[in-house]
Amino acid sequence: MLTVYGRATSSNVQLVMWAVAELGLSCERLDYGHLHGGLDSPEFGALNPHRKIPVLRDGDLVVWESAAILRYLAARYGDGGDFWPSDPARRARVDMWAEWGKNELCNGFTVPIFWSRVRTAAAERDEEALSRAVAQFDAYMGHLAGQLSDAPFICGEQLTAADIVVGHLLFRWFTIDVPRAANPVVEAYYARLAERPAYRAHVMVPFDVLRAEGA
Repeated sequence: MLTVYGRATSSNVQLVMWAVAELGLSCERLDYGHLHGGLDSPEFGALNPHRKIPVLRDGDLVVWESAAILRYLAARYGDGGDFWPSDPARRARVDMWAEWGKNELCNGFTVPIFWSRVRTAAAERDEEALSRAVAQFDAYMGHLAGQLSDAPFICGEQLTAADIVVGHLLFRWFTIDVPRAANPVVEAYYARLAERPAYRAHVMVPFDVLRAEGA
């Protein structure tokens, strides 16, 4: 059985757990981080010297960093089909959108938008920086809408690893109080993801416990 170390409210843990569920794998998740602590323990340090979540244990193998975990799971337990294709050209298409999701979307959302709006008290918030970040993320959503204009998922008719990386952010994006631009294509995409049991179970997780006092 797989073991994932990390709290359910971590977006990076959510990415991993959603992938695990979509692949139909059995997994135990152990709470580490934030209110649960444990990151400074010798046991956790032996798993990840950087002391960050998530961490995956699969037998004797330990993998950390959510993107690396996703690729490992897809390669090890996928069937070489749509989720993580065995064909190099098809895989590259999935991988480049997954990389874009991790490098542009995650970096453009988690700290500058989510942390600013939810994990920072209003009195300490840089509203101008937040507005710039929201505008940039709206632009990214425009790029995503273009990719989704003729298919239900990022790389075609079926969910892929690219959807995992990009889609796990959308619950928070569409839930937090920010002045988003209307984007019917991405809104419909999010609605499709929200119909998936694995997405509802592992991504649509309340985050009030993360909210700073006065946020």
